[in-house]
Amino acid sequence: MKLISKALQLFILFILVTATSCKEDLYPDLEDGLYAEIVTSKDTMVAKLFFEKVPVTVANFVALAEGTHPLVSEQFKGKPFYDSLTFHRVMDKFMIQGGDHTATGSGDPGYRFVADFDPSLKHDKAGVLSMANGGGIDTNGSQFFITEVPYPSLDAFDANGDFKPCDQRGVSCHSVFGQLVKGIEVQDSISNVKVGRGNKPLENVYIYKVNIIRKGSAAKSFNAAKVFEEQMPKVKEDLENMKEQARIRAEEEKKAREAKNAEAGAEIKIQLDEYLTKATETASGLRVYYINKGDGEKPAQGKRAYVNYEGYYEDGRLFDSNVEAVAERHGMLDERRKEANMYKPFPMKISPDAQLIAGMKEALADMRVGDKVYMYIPYHLAYGERDYGPIPAKSNLSFIAEMTGIE
Repeated sequence: MKLISKALQLFILFILVTATSCKEDLYPDLEDGLYAEIVTSKDTMVAKLFFEKVPVTVANFVALAEGTHPLVSEQFKGKPFYDSLTFHRVMDKFMIQGGDHTATGSGDPGYRFVADFDPSLKHDKAGVLSMANGGGIDTNGSQFFITEVPYPSLDAFDANGDFKPCDQRGVSCHSVFGQLVKGIEVQDSISNVKVGRGNKPLENVYIYKVNIIRKGSAAKSFNAAKVFEEQMPKVKEDLENMKEQARIRAEEEKKAREAKNAEAGAEIKIQLDEYLTKATETASGLRVYYINKGDGEKPAQGKRAYVNYEGYYEDGRLFDSNVEAVAERHGMLDERRKEANMYKPFPMKISPDAQLIAGMKEALADMRVGDKVYMYIPYHLAYGERDYGPIPAKSNLSFIAEMTGIE
């Protein structure tokens, strides 16, 4: 009986060793490194993990996959976390997201952590593995996504390589930690499944198992649980330093923008003052001067007209414009707005109940396509006696508006 028991133990050990080595043998063309084999109901993907550039984020993923993560809730301890989960959020031409045991998008493994980032790792191609989060840099858990297309707005660093203000609302910062090296067509097939509400697949797409493959001495010595615990303090310290540097840089850039706006404002004020001397005052107190008279159609009441606009304070400083060249001239170009293609004619409703300031509504009602108009709007026809965003109370404003078309 003891001999049988001993033989059985040796056989099980042999099977385990063979299974481990077989994983490496399945992919003999892979260079040394750390890899994740993601076995799904649509076939298998293999991703290279950047454990040397973002060790904590990779350690988190690996420890979860192998069931060794020190921070998971009791129900997950000692269990491979990703086995039998799903890709619960699928968006064609964007990404597939998985790793949530609740399949709702709000689940976590029992903790949140601060991810690490590397400026060389970007969402610049298909097959990028990155951490999903709830906003900011300290809301990462187990959820990850795989891109189908480049998506640079998700990077934690801007085009200049500077760390973005990730804690600000609306700023996306996701930690890239891997890249598919096999099975990109599997990602594509998953992204094409039919989805319902919340972009959830109508039929579950399962992550059967995530196997970690170690090739070479560096990968084989990578102890995920240990790395996660030991390097987390340094990640937090490094990120605080980057945030402080970003804050200082933002202050310097703000001062430079303000100086550029003031300089451009002093120049444009000469032109605005000239327009004002030529403007005709209406009964309400609005003053209007036609820089250019068009011969296009006049929009009927209730229609929407496309308008380019420039808004100025009395000293000529710009406070807003949807004209890229104007925003650039005053140092107010918004890169996110540019990326979203928002520097273009804006649809404005021609109606007394339009969500516009009174002076703008009055001027637009008399315009036709091709008209370019200067308008001086006293504060009682603008934003009134209270502050409105960056606009101080009782601000008299100047606008240049050009009607380019009708919706």
